[in-house]
Amino acid sequence: MNIILIGPPGAGKGTQAKRMIDRLGVPQVSTGDMFRAAVKEGTPMGIKAKECMDKGALVPDDVVIGVVAERFEKPDCKKGFILDGFPRTLEQAKALDGLLEKMESSLDHVVVIEVPDDYLVERLTGRRTCKGCGYMHHIAFDPPKTDGVCDKCGGELYQRDDDQETTIRQRLKTYHDQTSPLIDYYSKKSIVRMIDGTGSMEDVQGAVKDAIGA
Repeated sequence: MNIILIGPPGAGKGTQAKRMIDRLGVPQVSTGDMFRAAVKEGTPMGIKAKECMDKGALVPDDVVIGVVAERFEKPDCKKGFILDGFPRTLEQAKALDGLLEKMESSLDHVVVIEVPDDYLVERLTGRRTCKGCGYMHHIAFDPPKTDGVCDKCGGELYQRDDDQETTIRQRLKTYHDQTSPLIDYYSKKSIVRMIDGTGSMEDVQGAVKDAIGA
């Protein structure tokens, strides 16, 4: 089963991807992981990607799709994959279609986890991370017993820069700008499955299972 997983930052994509991996027996393929692996292995596309990253430049679409193609050749992708973080643009989506056509394969589902922006801002700005052990509390959903002190190790809790409201709203704007055209594109292929991501992890997992039939 070939799936694209889409959702805004903080929507719980990682949690749902992990559960889908265990259930379906297919790997989660994220662009970050792919780039790191390709660079480490010194593959032709990995070398090209590293040259771009070393210059601080965006990796061109042809290199990105080349890294994806190399990843799909790995044995663990034989039964399928869950794409996370790719495609990000219409051009990449069309290039992915071309790649899958060459492989005589196709996408089965595009799972979109929907969560309202204000809900996500509340969820993400409430996170407090321990400087000592890295454990994450939430001031509303998992507050520490003592304000500012980690329950696990007694370390100091702080709010990370990427959990600040201004940063989160900018990330959400980028997500919406990039993602809306993709949802429209895949909707025309009748493979988009819209999931309400505001429920519990179990509720969302159940909705995903119902949507993809597995």
